Amino acid sequence: MNTFTTNILLAACWAALAGSLSLFTLFTGFVLGYVILWVLQPLIGGTDRYFLRVYYWVRLVVMFHYELVVSSVQVIWDVLTPRHLATPMLIDVPLDVKTDAGILLVTNLISLTPGTLSIDVSDDKKTLLVHAMFADDPDEIRQQLKNGMERWVREAIED
Repeated sequence: MNTFTTNILLAACWAALAGSLSLFTLFTGFVLGYVILWVLQPLIGGTDRYFLRVYYWVRLVVMFHYELVVSSVQVIWDVLTPRHLATPMLIDVPLDVKTDAGILLVTNLISLTPGTLSIDVSDDKKTLLVHAMFADDPDEIRQQLKNGMERWVREAIED
């Protein structure tokens, strides 16, 4: 049985012991199960990439929400102030993500972030066309996407 399945079973056991099947109880059980499995990892045997993968997924979610808030404030500021700072541009971003799921997640996260929109992926799946609302420096936008969203997704999915 893999570690994720064991963690889910521990969360279900926690919910059964608590007598509640609420989302909060399941989440609490999942976190407690994660901590228990992490502590028992040397006894169970070897190192499991599961613990690192959970860290990468949590970081992806937290950093996406941070980017969401920052870009929302930037777009709101541009809409509400009389002086518009938007310099829209289409930018080609080379992709390092290899899997279809990774490409899908990167494109969706970019499109969900205000001020950017994924337009198209090339047929060879190596280039993403992005519309950026604030593209004063296309190279900077390209680096932000590669070192931000794409790297976080690549670490969470493909490592």
